[in-house]
Amino acid sequence: MKNEMIEKSYAKVNIFLKIADKRENYHELVSRFVRVHNLYDIISFVKSSRKAITIIGDFGCEINSNTVYKAYNLIKHFYGVEEFFLNHEIKIEKNIPEFAGLGGGSSNAATFLIMANKYCKLNLSKDELSKIGSQVGADVPFFIYEYDSANVTGIGEIVEKFDEEILDIKTITPKIKCNTGEIFKIFREKFYKQISKDEAKKLLDMKSTDILKELDIKQANDLYESALSLYPQLSDYEKKDWFFSGSGSSFFRINYGK
Repeated sequence: MKNEMIEKSYAKVNIFLKIADKRENYHELVSRFVRVHNLYDIISFVKSSRKAITIIGDFGCEINSNTVYKAYNLIKHFYGVEEFFLNHEIKIEKNIPEFAGLGGGSSNAATFLIMANKYCKLNLSKDELSKIGSQVGADVPFFIYEYDSANVTGIGEIVEKFDEEILDIKTITPKIKCNTGEIFKIFREKFYKQISKDEAKKLLDMKSTDILKELDIKQANDLYESALSLYPQLSDYEKKDWFFSGSGSSFFRINYGK
């Protein structure tokens, strides 16, 4: 059996996403993140003689903007990390669409940190990894904890496991690159609203399936109207029982089976 260093890097969807407050240039969220088990990238550490940090994959950004590269730079000072990655290249097989609200880049950074922690024997706790990951992106801590379902609050740094059955999630991603920064800007200017503490508690206590039976696409995600105002073509993908993930452009539904 080959000693392969390989892990799945899963996508996520936001069952609901509500804005709770502003924190300087950030927005505080109240959200339910759920792992999508049938959609994932694959990250491998492969022996190499290149003697330089090497990340191989089909990315829509420059290396300096790559989330895995950013994560590497945050841990390279730990003993043994630089030496390990001078002798191993990082290979990422991309299946999660980018700029899609599915957390692909954040998931890659988190999976890389989990793998580096294991194979470089850093012995960092999940909490310590989460603090490092949060410097890469607000969604990274969710993926660090590896929960199937979690309530995520603050600016993404507070992740609390939510116990419910694993959901069968179908996603569709239009060929529309949604600009998260622009969507939040429009939200602030034209659509701003804050969820009350009582309403937040109610949603955080509910099962995901019950939430989606109670809310429609606009009620479930505060960013959908902002995204729609910038990208009107998103309306072509609106269907009954489909919802909008993050700042888009992906839509999802739950397959309930028989």
